[in-house]
Formats: sequence, structure tokens, C-alpha cells
Amino acid sequence: MIQIGDVVVSFEVLRQKFCCNPEQCKGACCIEGDAGAPVAVEEIARLEEALPVIWERLSPEAREVIRRQGVVYTDVEGDVVTSIVNGKDCVFTCYDERGCCYCALEKAYRAGEISFQKPISCHLYPIRMKDFGPFKALNYHRWELCKSAVLLGGHHDLPLYRFLKEPLIRRFGEAWYAELEEAVVELRKQQLI
Repeated sequence: MIQIGDVVVSFEVLRQKFCCNPEQCKGACCIEGDAGAPVAVEEIARLEEALPVIWERLSPEAREVIRRQGVVYTDVEGDVVTSIVNGKDCVFTCYDERGCCYCALEKAYRAGEISFQKPISCHLYPIRMKDFGPFKALNYHRWELCKSAVLLGGHHDLPLYRFLKEPLIRRFGEAWYAELEEAVVELRKQQLI
């Protein structure tokens, strides 16, 4: 592990090759699992503000869940997470004509309709961020669903931290990311990664 500021980064984040491959996985990370995506408290209002723009893109079942319990709930581990439909689909999940799921928030953001892209936990995935008092830890979440992304990342020789440059900068800033890249150069010289 290395530490950049108050963030501890596992070597796996630096070593693992990764490049999302939605043609293969169909966006399954938005519909598989036992809970919704983690949401920071300050993101809840942003999710609610986006609802009028994306409401008609959401499934009738998702709209009903949102009416009943809101855009988030507290899961069994005590984490605030996005609400889910039928125990699996995130309420913000939509499907295209090929059966690939996509995020209604992300689509509206890319179209310039809203200013909030999506929860940072979604944007950083498959990096998981955990708070430990004054420190945060970044770890790679290995999941069978992402096997095609690992293969594609290997084909392109694309490390996970580079694949996720945009969300890492969004969360920690340009200076932090530049320091991370400098640390990677040193770790490679020392043959630690």
C-alpha cells in the first residue's frame, strides 16, 4: 500500500489491468449485488434534484420504490445506499434496445441536462472507498462480473487507476492524482508493482 495525503491506496489498484466492457457484461454492476450503491449524505439532495429530469426514463417499478421510500435507504450494514427494485436493480438503472443497462443520471449528465454525474461510489467502481477516521482506503473489488473488463484492460495494458482517472480526480483533485502517478513511477523503479 501507499499513502497519498490522507488516502491509503492498495497496490492492486495500481497493478490490476481494467477497462469496462459493457458489450460483454451488459452493465451488470448496476443490477447485481445485495444492496444499492453507497451514497454520501451530501449526494442525497443531488439525487433528488435530478429526479424531475430523469423521472420518465425510470421504470414504473423504480418510480414506485422512490415514491414509497425515497432515492436511498439504509442497508443491513448501516450504509446509506441507492434504493433498489425487486432486491437488485438500482432505481436509476435503465435499459437500451440491446438489453444493456445504463445509469439514467449519467445519461442526463452527459447530455448536459443535469450537473450531477452519479454517486462517486458508482463512478469509482470497481474501486471501493472506505473511511477509517482521518484516513480513506481505496481497494480493488474483484468480482466475477468484471472478468471481461480485466481481460480488456490486460489487452490495452491499462491499469485500474488510469482507467478511473476521471473519478479519482473528481473525488481527490488533480494535485492528488499527479502525486499518485509520481508514486507509481517510484514503485515501478523499485519493482514493487
